[in-house]
Amino acid sequence: MTSDESNPSGATGPTENTGPSDETKRKFREALERKKQVTKQREGEAHLDGGSGAKGAHGPVDHKREFRRKSG
Repeated sequence: MTSDESNPSGATGPTENTGPSDETKRKFREALERKKQVTKQREGEAHLDGGSGAKGAHGPVDHKREFRRKSG
């Protein structure tokens, strides 16, 4: 089979006026739009359900720290 037989319309790709780089740009643009939509849905949820890792960092301690001098 030749290329004329497999593609009777004479088009050389998805459309006649777009090349492979235009197709790639379109796909990236669509992916970016999907990403923006997901981000917009999740707006304001960042770290609201989590708490701080340090509990009572500036309060009194329950034991006195012991410093020992090295002997030797």
